[in-house]
Amino acid sequence: MTALPPIEAAKRLAAYAAVDRHVKPEHKVIGIGSGSTVPFVVDRIKEKGGNESRVFVPTGFQSQELIVMAGLNLGDVSQYPVIDVTIDGADEVDAHLNSIKGGGACQLREKVLAEAAETWIMVADYRKNSQILGETWTQGIPIEVAPFAYVSVLRKLAALGSPTTPEASTACGAQGKVLTLRMGKAKAGPVVSDNGNFIVDAPFPREMMLKPAELLTKIKLLTGVVEVGLFCNLAKAAYFGNEDGSVTARLADGSVETLKAE
Repeated sequence: MTALPPIEAAKRLAAYAAVDRHVKPEHKVIGIGSGSTVPFVVDRIKEKGGNESRVFVPTGFQSQELIVMAGLNLGDVSQYPVIDVTIDGADEVDAHLNSIKGGGACQLREKVLAEAAETWIMVADYRKNSQILGETWTQGIPIEVAPFAYVSVLRKLAALGSPTTPEASTACGAQGKVLTLRMGKAKAGPVVSDNGNFIVDAPFPREMMLKPAELLTKIKLLTGVVEVGLFCNLAKAAYFGNEDGSVTARLADGSVETLKAE
């Protein structure tokens, strides 16, 4: 196996463990998520073989390209509205398998595939394994917003409790991060999702992050919000690759397993 930098090796461990445990021979429709761990998911699926009669449904442009480059059969969720298993990355996962997703601006399509899946699995390296959301992913909750409504949504998010100044952010436990429209790094102007929408990053006070399902509902009800990067009560398991070569598996029943490196 090719030697990788420690973080990349941890991602590979998580991805391989998830594929080995959850992609079964009888699974014919498989969702492929987004993020930096997902290429290892596709690598493992291709390596194990038996994919001739399978269809792979992507959450966005990145995963679509991975599927095509691997020579796998590409499908669409409109053709396959029920998916056997979806494996996706995560920006942060809490002790109850709630997660923050959307760092790559794919949260709408990711949630569609998560809800379409009979089994939804998350994979990440150890840095994404938290007790409470917002501990390590400090940028805020990624929120996909209709472009013409973004100013209105920003005002409503501020009224809901998302801090707009560093001082207010620090005071409420949001680590100095503030409500912002996400801007592009390789283009002038805001980030635009695969669906043509803007992305707002909204930090919230720690006490609100302790109840992510409640916060999700409040944000989703705001007019102009398309989707929220909080994923609650969806995952069956999350796999985290560790520095020592082991994998931590958090399961939906609350149990935690440590899978030792072979």
